[in-house]
Amino acid sequence: MKPAEGTQQMFAVIFSSKRAETSAEEYKQVADRMIQLASGQKGFLGVESARNPDGSGITVSYWQSLDDIKNWKLHSEHLSAQQQGREKFYSSFKVKICKVERQYEF
Repeated sequence: MKPAEGTQQMFAVIFSSKRAETSAEEYKQVADRMIQLASGQKGFLGVESARNPDGSGITVSYWQSLDDIKNWKLHSEHLSAQQQGREKFYSSFKVKICKVERQYEF
């Protein structure tokens, strides 16, 4: 679910990670739930995600404002998923938040 092309203000949360050796099905259920929840949040614009066979991956979510990102980070169910991520789903991860200056595609 990519964000619409245009000139509106947009921020990207770039989540790069390395999966731990855990249940792929349990991980998928939680990841799918987070996308479902995020898409209902104020300011959510879209998400793109990819994962390599070695477990490394990246998910980029797009938001209208930094406040929208903060509210998503503090969502109670998302907080629970973050804890599960630290405890069992990821061996490492990084989060970067960036302002998108322009967007175009071919």
